[in-house]
Amino acid sequence: MKPAHTSGLFCWRNMNKHYEILDSEILSDRFFKLTRYRLRHGSFDGGWCDEIVRERIEDIAAVSVLLFDPDRDELVLVEQFRVGMMGLSDPPWAIETVSGFCDTAHESPEEVARREVVEETGCTLRALTHIGEFHVSPGMTVERINLYCGWVDASTADGIHGLPHEGEEIRVVTLPRSEAVDALFGRLNTTSIIMTLQWLEAHREQLLTGWGWTAASGS
Repeated sequence: MKPAHTSGLFCWRNMNKHYEILDSEILSDRFFKLTRYRLRHGSFDGGWCDEIVRERIEDIAAVSVLLFDPDRDELVLVEQFRVGMMGLSDPPWAIETVSGFCDTAHESPEEVARREVVEETGCTLRALTHIGEFHVSPGMTVERINLYCGWVDASTADGIHGLPHEGEEIRVVTLPRSEAVDALFGRLNTTSIIMTLQWLEAHREQLLTGWGWTAASGS
């Protein structure tokens, strides 16, 4: 069967975009909630594909904020231990953007972003711009991350931060923007830093205009 061209996308005429959950079971409800599903979903050729069993991490959303000082042309980042890097990176500490989980029932993503900047760096935001939202790994989790870029004074960024009762120990790191770009896919190799820094490189002039920043005045 040949695909039909519709509204700029290739679609299959008989595609069945439905799914049916046949059974579900909560496997864990601790740091993460993990559910096992038995389900079936529609086929590109119409009808149904065979039943499958999949586990999914539930009830999770986050924000991530790239902090930029246009006066110094520097980024404010954070470094912390990451359990997912054990055995894969030596040492398993990542330099990342400011980030935090959202309690979507009580806080908006922007409110979480503003709170996390203070908790993790001690910096004061002069402006905050929303970049977009993306699905982290749709094959295994419902997690979405809202990305932001914030204007801060990098000269005020220093020290160890985080909430001890949440198991956090976070060190503030400042890097020249050009040095950070060179470190992408090397020392800087997690999703949010790669996406936000590439976005900044593509949209920096437009961003600074929106912030009202000019090179002549530095503000």
